[in-house]
Amino acid sequence: MRQATSPRSRAMSNRTHPSPLSLRTPGVDSPPGRRRKWAIAGSLVAAVGLWGCGDTPTDPGAPELARVDRGLVDDVRRLAAATGLEALNAPRRVRPKLAKLGQALVFDPELSGNRDISCMTCHWPSFGTSDGRSLPAGEGATGLGPDRVHPDGVFIPRNAPPTFNLHAQSAQFWDGRVAVDAAGRFHTPAGNKVTPEMTRVFEFGSISAQGLFPVTSRAEMRGNSGNELAAIPDTDEPAMWRAIMARLGAISEYRRLFEQAYPGTDFEDMNFGHASNAMAGFYLDAFTFVNTPWDEFLRGRDAAMTPDQLDGARAFMAVGCAECHSGAALTDVEFHNTAMPQIGPGKGDGTGGQDDFGRMRVTGDPADIYRFRTPPLRNVELTGPFGHGGPIPDLRDFIAHYSESDVKLRNYDPSVLEPALQGTVLNNADQVLANRDPILDGLVISEADIDRIRAFMSALTDPATRNLERAIPQRVPSGLPVSEGRPGNGRGNR
Repeated sequence: MRQATSPRSRAMSNRTHPSPLSLRTPGVDSPPGRRRKWAIAGSLVAAVGLWGCGDTPTDPGAPELARVDRGLVDDVRRLAAATGLEALNAPRRVRPKLAKLGQALVFDPELSGNRDISCMTCHWPSFGTSDGRSLPAGEGATGLGPDRVHPDGVFIPRNAPPTFNLHAQSAQFWDGRVAVDAAGRFHTPAGNKVTPEMTRVFEFGSISAQGLFPVTSRAEMRGNSGNELAAIPDTDEPAMWRAIMARLGAISEYRRLFEQAYPGTDFEDMNFGHASNAMAGFYLDAFTFVNTPWDEFLRGRDAAMTPDQLDGARAFMAVGCAECHSGAALTDVEFHNTAMPQIGPGKGDGTGGQDDFGRMRVTGDPADIYRFRTPPLRNVELTGPFGHGGPIPDLRDFIAHYSESDVKLRNYDPSVLEPALQGTVLNNADQVLANRDPILDGLVISEADIDRIRAFMSALTDPATRNLERAIPQRVPSGLPVSEGRPGNGRGNR
């Protein structure tokens, strides 16, 4: 649950779950009548006799099931079918030359204003494609992961989400500000500045557009001074994209990589949409993982999960977590207010500008205040801290947050944060709770169920994600250091 949101029971819902590649119109949330009471989950538990099946004997004729309780297996299968949970399928194969270009781009500090940070600095493979921090230290900082330090103590306002299985997310960023609707129209902060010439290149839906925006952020990559990108007005994204393409075009190796990735197109005829699309291709090629124990179980291997993991899966669905963490991706790709503490510099909202109004910043709808996207839970145990601002470092504590979340918010202990963030906790509990997702009202999860659900989370880790060093290139075309860029002009073959 790196960035989990409200657990609500989808057990009796008739809603059709979208395929991983389906896309929704931004700002469209659940219909008003879809909210359910927690009694529904309890009814489902009673209907399948969940808590009375623990003594069902294992079939002696099935050696693979020797360590599995048949009744428990059957219960979990029935619940998974009732809640619409399915194994995750991989997207179509990415062209190797496109993935190679994307790998170079996301690891190259050449794309940042002062050439001191790459896209992957905050999504480093060794930290579960995030950075192991509550809030990232962006442009101007040094180091990687929890050791990264900004000389001025500057933080990026939101937690760096992992890049696993992005094909299963139809909306990008915590507030869903990059998305594609059912008609294929792209919705982004740049509006019509993302031209048809750019979108025609996009092969992977909203993921292809995601890479357009970190490079335009001063705090994340562009910088405030000292480079030609920083001198461009904040509202002129096309000029920023052209300037980055000019940088890349000055490096002969990049020209070759682009033209190999897009055969028949000269580099001079390309735009930054080609670069962003290639980044998306790399993310899908390198960080798609669909062979968790949970996937193997859903595909029919009854012994894929341990008894504790199976018991946790049963609790996960019975308590109602699958209402929001639904479908193959364990996300409804919607937006919920789950009473998270607000830490860090904020996004300029509220009195003093230290608040973050979440989805409301995109839609302008007051009903969306403090709502953030439900993240998928795959490989979640590798990706803490958790929540849109990373206020909760421990996964079990994060699961526990949903039990009496109003009490947890009011009694939040900032000592769990790194010292530089402990004094940034915003006193906005009244405002947050006034708009909290009603499904959390009165929700209490037993300590035993919290432990069970935590056990289930370990079944959502694909073994291949435990060592992702292979995704890190030895070098990048600019010649800048891969792990940490340096100010200057690079040393590439120009």
